Amino acid sequence: MTRNLRSQPDQSAAAHLELAFEDNRLVSQLYGEFDQNLALIEQRLGVEANSRGNHVMLRGGANAIDQARRALESLYDMLEEGKHVGVGDVDGVIRMVQSEDNQLSLPTLEKKGKVRMAQIATRKATIVARNPAQDGYIRAMDRFELVFGVGPAGTGKTYLAVAHAATLLERGEISRIILSRPAVEAGERLGFLPGDLKEKVDPYLRPLYDALYDMMQPEVVERCLAAGTIEVAPLAFMRGRTLSNAAVILDEAQNTTSMQMKMFLTRLGENSKMIVTGDPTQVDLPRGEKSGLVEALHLLSDVEGIHVTRFSDKDVVRHALVARIVRAYEGATGKDPSADGKLDV
Repeated sequence: MTRNLRSQPDQSAAAHLELAFEDNRLVSQLYGEFDQNLALIEQRLGVEANSRGNHVMLRGGANAIDQARRALESLYDMLEEGKHVGVGDVDGVIRMVQSEDNQLSLPTLEKKGKVRMAQIATRKATIVARNPAQDGYIRAMDRFELVFGVGPAGTGKTYLAVAHAATLLERGEISRIILSRPAVEAGERLGFLPGDLKEKVDPYLRPLYDALYDMMQPEVVERCLAAGTIEVAPLAFMRGRTLSNAAVILDEAQNTTSMQMKMFLTRLGENSKMIVTGDPTQVDLPRGEKSGLVEALHLLSDVEGIHVTRFSDKDVVRHALVARIVRAYEGATGKDPSADGKLDV
């Protein structure tokens, strides 16, 4: 197989490397508007990247140059596969090549090889992991029946969970998706709100709906909701049910009580996947009430078949300011509350 990328090291100086890309149509997308992708690689990896036509000359430390090479190769491969490459993708690839060097035991990466990021593909969209935590999270959802995604806002916990559920439904591996979230603000007593059950709980499940519409065509989502293939239910209405042949997502799980979390986890039925997401730093329960999520992470540390992916502020994929806000709040308390417990990726 002929490769579309050639690496030509300068033998006279180990700190120089020239890359040549054969498909000129993809080069402008690789470099980014006003070379913004190259600029980001320069800034994050500490190299100098000068482009001339379809050639890029890299200068800097040997290790940094090798990381930049792998990043550019991976981005170019994505473009060859017909994928769009944006600033977020560039940032994700940079994080992955850095982790490839720093985490020798990370099972999802081949040392010094091509960056192979996990992805979720639906008919409408393909989501590619943007950092090692997301990579491990996506792979864990494929391999385990019960997965916890724990960490701050903006890390993609809920979005990736819904994407995974959507692709399982499209493949026919499950027959329904069940979305649930504790309605803490209403004390789980939704009867005083107008409308039917769906209308009462909709405001609390809006983030889950947003992710669904990103993964599936609007008419498909509406049809599935009408048929019950996609079901929304407040946590209080889960009691007594057995959830079989389904992908079950519990969002904002930090706001469950101990009894609610136990009740939810024991609903798992045959051929089902359960994904629990939450941020222990944003508990809205009454003072003195123990978070069911925090307790579960402690109690289930040695239970086979359960996986926990922990995200940190470094894994935030929203606006860069979100990561700085998360760090500021963590600094005010002197520690990261989400680090409690024994389960780690």
